[in-house]
Amino acid sequence: MHQTFDAALEINLLHANQAGADRNRAHFDRWGITCLNVMSSPGAGKTVLLEKTLAALNKTLKIAIIEGDMTTELDADRLRKYGVPVIAINTGRSCHLDSKMVSGGIHRLEHEYDPNEFDLVFVENVGNLVCPAEFEVGEHQKVALLSVTEGEDKPLKYPVMFREADCLLITKTDLAPYLDIEIERIEANARQINPQVKIIPISAKTGAGLETWLNWVRSQLQNSKNPVLELTR
Repeated sequence: MHQTFDAALEINLLHANQAGADRNRAHFDRWGITCLNVMSSPGAGKTVLLEKTLAALNKTLKIAIIEGDMTTELDADRLRKYGVPVIAINTGRSCHLDSKMVSGGIHRLEHEYDPNEFDLVFVENVGNLVCPAEFEVGEHQKVALLSVTEGEDKPLKYPVMFREADCLLITKTDLAPYLDIEIERIEANARQINPQVKIIPISAKTGAGLETWLNWVRSQLQNSKNPVLELTR
């Protein structure tokens, strides 16, 4: 069967994007930086998760953020309050970051700072439950968030995001008692799509699950410059 023009175009776009992602990852590897790509639908809690993460880790790790939004720098400004470099990328009508956009952020990081000093870069992707998972940006691990308010069936209805995720955070668990929803059912549906995914139920409001998340982040560091952290992994 012959491919349709649209299918061939998509394959070419993904191939070109993957080549760019591989180049981005090579930069991170050369500098000893771990890159985590944080993805979810709008409102699932990506920015507040990063706020809690920065508050906990910023004193022991050198962290930078590449912040993707369609418009505005509202989330970027929230994260800048923690004293970390935040490179904002506005995507316009695009519903995801791609490797070329993140490459621009990497070049800014390289020109404005010494990238060899950094341990960790978070990419906060555009809020969308489909597109970000299809476009690698040079990350070492993909982190997906799913709020309990989104329902138990989302892993089954939007499988690409959950199939690609290395870590799944089930967020806003403090709201579960007020909803007709079972966190265990979300976990079961996610494992049906991706049996190997690390699942962490978490509440930014109560702090439940936060330390488990922080320990997972620490475990991903490829070349910590901090010998104390190396000993405590």
